[in-house]
Amino acid sequence: MNIYHDPLYGDFQLESILVELIKSPPMQRLKGIHQGGASYLVNASWNITRYEHSIGVMLLIRKLHGSLKEQIAGLLHDISHTAFSHVIDLSLDINREDFHESIFHKVVLDSEIPEILERYHYTFHDIFSKNWPLLDREAPFLNADRIDYTLRDVVAYQDISLDACHTFIDSLFVQDDYIVSDSLDRCVWFVRMYKKEVIDFFYNPLNVYGYEILSSALKIALEKKIISYNDLLKTDDEVMSLLLASQDSQIELLLEKIQKDVSFIHTTTEFDIHQKKKLRFIDPLVSINSHTHVSSQLSSSISLINNQILQFSDRGIFLKVIEN
Repeated sequence: MNIYHDPLYGDFQLESILVELIKSPPMQRLKGIHQGGASYLVNASWNITRYEHSIGVMLLIRKLHGSLKEQIAGLLHDISHTAFSHVIDLSLDINREDFHESIFHKVVLDSEIPEILERYHYTFHDIFSKNWPLLDREAPFLNADRIDYTLRDVVAYQDISLDACHTFIDSLFVQDDYIVSDSLDRCVWFVRMYKKEVIDFFYNPLNVYGYEILSSALKIALEKKIISYNDLLKTDDEVMSLLLASQDSQIELLLEKIQKDVSFIHTTTEFDIHQKKKLRFIDPLVSINSHTHVSSQLSSSISLINNQILQFSDRGIFLKVIEN
């Protein structure tokens, strides 16, 4: 039996093509790619992987009755993420955080995935030639990717209950290819969770510090050809081993810093780190009495929360590092 259990979405019996794709080397590699990039290096409990998230996205699309093709697209949407996820975007000064998207087609075409698809009478074009509405819907609307990484992180890192997540998930349905909630209260709750994700986790000072130090080490390693771009398609641990084996003094000093006990002062003067991440905010659609609205039209709380996220994201975070 091809049964997969996920704490957010429940138990599902999967088709053979999904199981074969899950077992393929490109998907298995994602078990070694941490969703939070450098975060696990500064806090061992921040350890969710792209593998868990990718399967979660697939299962949420399935729960919302998305097609098998869209489930496959959801499963594979992060397949080209490099080691340390979005840290490489910071190393390459890519503000959009989309380096993995720029190499997606090449990574997939050079892998076993097209052959697996063909065995089940699908082609690369069938899966990757369109934007899937449940997977790819642009912000500020809900999509399976945003929902999964937010809920998965707040449960693991911020002590939000699974029951609260299940209540939100159960409020969701699909209308005209949009993910919609039947409860304004649940929309307000999710926007609050999204704020926790963006400000309390993505912009957590320790997380920001880890990104800054590791991205600097990776930038030096790429410039000195200690690692290649192809190496970035290995796992986090494999790339870290290459950095450590280099015995490069600059890299060694940076990696020692990432392990140190540090604290931070928020200051816009004499700061060591200023970091701005990709702009993220969410404004779910809600259906009330058979009429669909953007939830901020009905909730001043959502407008206020999103303004807080936008203002914070616009200025970014300024940190002075204090070694303890």
